[in-house]
Amino acid sequence: MSMKVFNLRCEHEHAFEGWFASGEAFESQSSSGLLECPVCGSSEVQRMPSAPRLNLAATTAPDKSTTQTADPPSGTDLQQMWLKMARYIRENTEDVGERFAEEARRMHYAEAPERAIRGETSREQARELAEEGIEVFAFPMPKGQGGPLQ
Repeated sequence: MSMKVFNLRCEHEHAFEGWFASGEAFESQSSSGLLECPVCGSSEVQRMPSAPRLNLAATTAPDKSTTQTADPPSGTDLQQMWLKMARYIRENTEDVGERFAEEARRMHYAEAPERAIRGETSREQARELAEEGIEVFAFPMPKGQGGPLQ
């Protein structure tokens, strides 16, 4: 089944993508209040106009002497990259919540099986983990109900 990808925006101007089975599925979810912004949780979401994406193969290789470097990503591009990373983290890690520091230590000291985890910890706990040689990184996850990001 092919999916429709729509550009969406909430009332707070957060832009994101939504994947739907059809235009009717989008309309149904929207009118039922089932859509929410993955950044702020707002249910005031609207579909934005978008141009079709065309994948045109180049007939010749680009001339390297005229090739320019890419512009830095826009704010919207950065937000899309952040959402993609958040989706990946949510789909590929176990949420251990406030037990994060405890679980990270248990894995580090071979008291629990190693696995990818995510959770919450204070700055102090993160500093203590680092002092013990346990690598962690902070990534602000979007607000949501724990399900897949839209």
